[in-house]
Amino acid sequence: MISRGGEFGVVLGAIIGALAGWTLRSSVRSEFARMQGKHRESAHAATAPLTQPSTAQDPMLPDAAWFQSDERSTPASETVSVETSLRPEADPTMAAEPAPPPNTFTAPPPLSSQPVEPNIVDKVVSAAMAWLTGGNTVVRIGVVVLFIGLSFLAKYAAENALLPVELRLALVGASGMALLLIGFRLRDRRKGYALTLQGAGVAVLYLTVFTSFRLYQLVPPGLALAVMVSVCALSTAIALMQNARALAFIGFAGGFLAPILASTGEGSHVVLFSYCTLLNLAILLIAFRRSWRLLNLLGFFMTFGIATAWGALRYTPENYASTQPFLIVFFLIYVLTAVLYALRHSTELKASLNGAVDGTLVFGTPLIAFGLQVGLVREFEFAMAFSALALGAFYLLLAAGLLKRKQASLRLLTESFLALGVGFATLAVPLALDARWTAAIWAVEGAAIFWVGMRQARWMPRAFGLLLQGVAALAFVGSIDRGMHSALPFANPSFIGAMLLALPAFAVAWWVRQPLAQSGSTFAQGYAQIEATLEKPVFLFGFFWWVMAFWLEITRVLPSSTGAHSFAWAHVWHVNLGMPAYVFSAFMAERVAAHKGWSVAAWPAYLTAPVLMLAALINILDGNRLLASAGSLLWLAGIIAHLIVLRRIDRRAPPAWFSWMHALGVWTLVILLADTLVYAVDRGDLWHTAWGAVVLLVAGSAVLLCLAFVPTSRRFASHWPFSHFARSYAWVAAAPPVVGVYLGSLLVALSSRGHAAPLPYIPLLNPTDLAVALALGALTLWLLRLRSSDMQVPDIVQRTSPKAALFFAAFIAINTVWLRVAHHYAGVHWDATTLFNSFLVQTGYAILWTLLALGLMVLAHRRAQRPLWMLGAGLLGLTLAKLFLIDLSNAGGTERIVAFIAVGILMLVVGYLAPLPPNPATQQTLASGVRA
Repeated sequence: MISRGGEFGVVLGAIIGALAGWTLRSSVRSEFARMQGKHRESAHAATAPLTQPSTAQDPMLPDAAWFQSDERSTPASETVSVETSLRPEADPTMAAEPAPPPNTFTAPPPLSSQPVEPNIVDKVVSAAMAWLTGGNTVVRIGVVVLFIGLSFLAKYAAENALLPVELRLALVGASGMALLLIGFRLRDRRKGYALTLQGAGVAVLYLTVFTSFRLYQLVPPGLALAVMVSVCALSTAIALMQNARALAFIGFAGGFLAPILASTGEGSHVVLFSYCTLLNLAILLIAFRRSWRLLNLLGFFMTFGIATAWGALRYTPENYASTQPFLIVFFLIYVLTAVLYALRHSTELKASLNGAVDGTLVFGTPLIAFGLQVGLVREFEFAMAFSALALGAFYLLLAAGLLKRKQASLRLLTESFLALGVGFATLAVPLALDARWTAAIWAVEGAAIFWVGMRQARWMPRAFGLLLQGVAALAFVGSIDRGMHSALPFANPSFIGAMLLALPAFAVAWWVRQPLAQSGSTFAQGYAQIEATLEKPVFLFGFFWWVMAFWLEITRVLPSSTGAHSFAWAHVWHVNLGMPAYVFSAFMAERVAAHKGWSVAAWPAYLTAPVLMLAALINILDGNRLLASAGSLLWLAGIIAHLIVLRRIDRRAPPAWFSWMHALGVWTLVILLADTLVYAVDRGDLWHTAWGAVVLLVAGSAVLLCLAFVPTSRRFASHWPFSHFARSYAWVAAAPPVVGVYLGSLLVALSSRGHAAPLPYIPLLNPTDLAVALALGALTLWLLRLRSSDMQVPDIVQRTSPKAALFFAAFIAINTVWLRVAHHYAGVHWDATTLFNSFLVQTGYAILWTLLALGLMVLAHRRAQRPLWMLGAGLLGLTLAKLFLIDLSNAGGTERIVAFIAVGILMLVVGYLAPLPPNPATQQTLASGVRA
């Protein structure tokens, strides 16, 4: 049966046994390694080879894997396998005989060249093993066993009441003092042994004081704290005398734990933090003489750990005044400690290493201190922002001071402080300002960081600057919806914020137009490849925000106390102001491109035509008319700027797709002309007359005539823009107007009644008929000019389908002329059903179609064109079909008599004047026979 406390004894015994076994195993390995070295030396010393090689391995020798796994083995270049070192040289006379198979073992596969980073548990275990096995292992294990034994002795004596508690504690304390004194006496003869005894003595003294206060209440808290401080001071003093870092660590660990162990929960935080300040000042003084990083980290974690725990449990805003000074002092102590650590190492390390930086202190101190500062000042407005700004200014000044030293070994520390300064200054912005101002300042800051990286030939600051500008843009986008209210024009966060996004982007794009200097590292070369592609996207990014700044100003909303918000500019002005904002900006950018040789700056000018067209379409969809406001002046200025930019770009040998920009410009002008004419028709109230449709059709025909004659004219062939873009105007730009005029002519011919008051209706001489004739004439002339030109056009232009479409439109137009005549002179109501059911209209159609067929067939006969004659014959056949299907139903009507008689007479005339022309193939065959 296991006695009381036996479980702990079993576990402790297992641990000690494992440590002893591991130590014994290491000792055995070391002994075998020593034996192997002696054997190798004797093998090299031998000069006479053996006559017969031994093929069996000595069973008394250890397995070779023992030596391969030993961490204290010799370097790879000096190691020799066991088998090779034991095998004698072969006799040359025995070379012909087959050698026996070697007694070898398979070597383990080589480990990866990249070591695996151990985790925290492995590090702790490795540190404990290193302490136990380094130096006098037996003594160190003995100290551990002795410390545990004294603890058991104190517990046993307490449980069995063998001695008074005061005497028991006095004996334990005396043993601690004895260990400390013996160790101090042996410091010169056996240093490692002595330090082990001194560390054990200090630990026993801390244990005695703690037990006396916490378990038995034999001493008051103040006295216990004073004794612990004395022990800490004593251990620190003897540690400095002996340059013993571990002893100092034990002493300060007890010093920091003393107020915690002696605490009753009712003490003053001022006393607590004053005590921590004294300990930290002691660590700072040690840092002036020793580079004991472990001691620095102990003070750092204990100080801020105690402060964090107290702040989470006890802090109230009333304690701010008595707490803030201590936080500042703690912060300054460990910043100075980090600087001292770097300064001491700068004299010990090579300059190529750029110095040593304790990353935990350098970066951990401001982060933890700022976190505690946030907890202190969260109740005060803007206090967090000013705190971040003060930290940023402090680190920037500190970096500037280190730069003045011009010491290469401090370069890494200087850059770390510079990064912290920039980071806290950046953090101060969103803590104090809204997202728009934050984005603006971040963008400017990003450009400044990029400039610093450019001057220093460092890729990382440049990458961070670009990243900061991207983050700034995202932050600004998130604030647009709720940040457009302002009573001030231009001097508002939206306009200024967008401008401050644009201008830094322009600066970065200008800087990266040429390759920037960079180091030869792999990361720098990879970043340089990315940076080489950034000029164009960064410039376009900046131009976008430049135009967006004006758009945000145009759509600015005026704040109102009643909640009824209104635009600073009326809605009708939004597009009419946005269009010149882009066009004039592109105009200026193109000028910069021309003067500075910066080609990407001209890119926005390539898109002025689409912007103009889009703005025109939006105006039409919104029902805005250019002549209804002063916007027409802005459009005139915008079109002039567009034409100037268009001509300048044409001189740059633009890409082939840019020819479409000329066509888009024409289409925009057509849209603006249509908008103007619609406005004029609205003002004249002409939509209920024939004038409304006629005006639009005539304007379209005039545009088509210009596109048909001007680009293909020899007079303008050498002038801009037709010298290089004639096809863009005569074909690409004219195609939509051609379709519009064609459909418009059909629509006007079919829908217009011909009322053109105050003018009387005269057949063929009224506005409707004349406009339709003009449209068909313009279409015909455009087709003829295009066919006769030498420009490349689609094959459909040369086919018969365009002619057939024109014939069809002309046939419809001629038929509608008769409809309007019947409407005006015969009083037939202008309605599709009424007109179709009118026998007068049908009779007129029969006679008209016969006359048209007569004309076609006579013309075909004279020109010997059988297809044209067949077309007339088809129309005549259609007329006959109509006579028997429609006109014959008019029983007893005079219209039927007239129709049949007239058609019959005309058919007789056709038969006499226009018989079927001979077949050209047959005629050619007859001519050949005659000649034969």
